[in-house]
Amino acid sequence: MKIRPIGERVLVKPVKVEEKTASGIILPGAGDKERPNMAEVIAIGKGEKLEDIKVGEKVVYSKFSGTEIKDGDEKYLVLNIEDILAIVE
Repeated sequence: MKIRPIGERVLVKPVKVEEKTASGIILPGAGDKERPNMAEVIAIGKGEKLEDIKVGEKVVYSKFSGTEIKDGDEKYLVLNIEDILAIVE
């Protein structure tokens, strides 16, 4: 299935929280922490406010925002542009 957002909406894929360090040490209790609202932009709609966002960028979005969509085992969110708070560089 190919998902293309319309209007001033963005399709994002939530980023998984790393539960171990780069050297392979597993962090105890990492799954208990509140997950950050960070996601990678997969597709963008066509709107004036979307000029600053590009596919592949990581963004921070508002908690409890967006509509969840499943495509097989993958989970995506469709967000309004107002729900995106920042771009992570």
